[in-house]
Amino acid sequence: MSTISPQHALIYIMVTMSAVDRAMSDNELQEIGNIVKTLPIFSDFSEEKLIPVARECASILQEDGGLDAVFGLAKDALPHHLRETGYAVAVEVASADMSVKAEELRLLQMLREALGVDKLTAAAIERGARARHMTE
Repeated sequence: MSTISPQHALIYIMVTMSAVDRAMSDNELQEIGNIVKTLPIFSDFSEEKLIPVARECASILQEDGGLDAVFGLAKDALPHHLRETGYAVAVEVASADMSVKAEELRLLQMLREALGVDKLTAAAIERGARARHMTE
């Protein structure tokens, strides 16, 4: 049995992605809020819990081995059918600034491996995000 809910796991993933470059941008934070407001998985999640859950994640990330702990909690909390959703929300947050940095790419690779998302599925998710964020 998991110690966090699937919704918490998805928020942990998004916060981790936003924080990987040590700068949580306004665009990334806005994207996290939009995802929580619009994805069906969050339909019974109170938006007022977003900040406390994000702080929980930040606290875990501050500890030694925090990244591994967050990934482990997320994997345990997400049923197999929601692991692609976990990867997809990470990609959306990474894409929010219209560019994906090297540390974000590395974290996506680590997340993909931790959640067991195959490369073809990951590529499709990434391509979809790229298409949604095109400006010209």
